[in-house]
Amino acid sequence: MLLLNRDEVKRLLDMAGCIEAVEKAFAELASGTAVMPLRINLFTPDGLALYMPAYLKKMGALSCKVVTSYKANPQKHGLPTIMGKMLLQDPETGDVICTMDAAYLTAVRTGAASGVATKYLARHDRGQTAVIFGAGVQARAQLWAMTVVRDIARAYVYDISREAVRNFIQEMGEQLDLEIVAAESPERALEEADIICTATSSPTPVFPGEKVREGTHLNCVGSHTPETRELDSAIIKRAKIIADSRQACLNEAGDIIIPLREGAIKESHLYAELGEVVTSKKPSRTDDKEITLFKSTGLAIQDAAAAKLVYDKAVAMGIGTEVEL
Repeated sequence: MLLLNRDEVKRLLDMAGCIEAVEKAFAELASGTAVMPLRINLFTPDGLALYMPAYLKKMGALSCKVVTSYKANPQKHGLPTIMGKMLLQDPETGDVICTMDAAYLTAVRTGAASGVATKYLARHDRGQTAVIFGAGVQARAQLWAMTVVRDIARAYVYDISREAVRNFIQEMGEQLDLEIVAAESPERALEEADIICTATSSPTPVFPGEKVREGTHLNCVGSHTPETRELDSAIIKRAKIIADSRQACLNEAGDIIIPLREGAIKESHLYAELGEVVTSKKPSRTDDKEITLFKSTGLAIQDAAAAKLVYDKAVAMGIGTEVEL
């Protein structure tokens, strides 16, 4: 079995390659060659464990991601609150052939899904402006993905932490060779936004939906529980909604569940799943005034595709540690 640590995964996984792999995974999901059971949530006295299995037939990827959330870890054990590991199996024998750290992989594959959505749904104008709400790890991956699939001339970042914004601007401006500006307010940022990404931990909407310009594309990745949302009902009503998974959004995404509960929208307002757009079963953007919105809950097929990509590159490059069990 091959072992890959975080630094090795980071060396092997780039955004452009991950976007390509994740796009294929969504195509498999829409075409019926993917198997993805609902994730298992297991509560313990000290935290939560999540098990996310998936199988991609065409890509030959069979995997399970184990993610845990233990709030007392930093104080009691000197460990992160959230940790994750990927188990990659040989689909012909079932044997586990690789175990890899999943923290960086999860960040990149989430950004990659938004990259796929933006590739199909955002306008194609040159010199676009991206607005990122949040300045954490996932916000970095979101902006990175945007620059891969669209010509981004400038980015605004908004976060309640000024220090986080400063660090974001310094790090990502250098990494992407991009002008990044601290937004004075959400409303000010929306005045110029062509693409909006929300990657926050806010339980309530982070901007007024009526202020979003016509023709904007949005990627919403932060909220993932039925009682929290980053987007208000106004923008949900105005936008064409594309889900990573219709079932997952209806079960987990407060951005969708709360407007449904309010009666602001019906389930039919969910226009399509991303895989349906990728495979041309549903058309994407119809005109330059349409507002499109991708709601991401995070799917195990993304993990499987990214893990298979990392493993294949590791084998080809001789990276990692082989162990006998």
